Amino acid sequence: MPENIIKKKLSPEQAKELLSTLKARFEKNMNRHKGLEWAKVQVKLEANSEKLWTLNEMEISGGEPDVVGHDKKTDEYIFYDCSAESPKDRRSLCYDCEALESRKEHKPEDNAVDVAAAIGIELLSEEQYRELQKLGKFDTKTSSWIKTPAAIRKLGGALFCDRRYDHVFVYHNGAESYYAARGFRGSLRV
Repeated sequence: MPENIIKKKLSPEQAKELLSTLKARFEKNMNRHKGLEWAKVQVKLEANSEKLWTLNEMEISGGEPDVVGHDKKTDEYIFYDCSAESPKDRRSLCYDCEALESRKEHKPEDNAVDVAAAIGIELLSEEQYRELQKLGKFDTKTSSWIKTPAAIRKLGGALFCDRRYDHVFVYHNGAESYYAARGFRGSLRV
């Protein structure tokens, strides 16, 4: 395993490059975080190398993470995957490990819940997904798994969302299903 995965820490050069990318995205999309200042976000990021590593994992898998809010109670900045379509390197995944193990043939490479956990993020909830959609038009050609309530998951189902006809839809599938156009979006607090 590469050393940076074990340590979950970026080299100084990687950190500088990522911060530059995040700053440019932040400045280009001010509608996502009105009233917030990049300098304050950067201070938080520089103080937390593991969260910076997670943001890099979000970035390299196609998520294009950006600040979407600030929790004043906890003084944490909230990042979501803001790529126009579901992150390209996080598609063709079933919902969770149980679903993956239930497939007898044509198994996908992995599952959304475990991949999210491995990079340190959580799947967006339905509420978070709807908040994201207020900031732009996302998943107009793809779809994204979302955090599924335990009662639905217990019965074998899982939820996903997309945007079609200028409306956000919540759907269901068997948790073991996977599609080339379905991935997942995550959130991270820093």
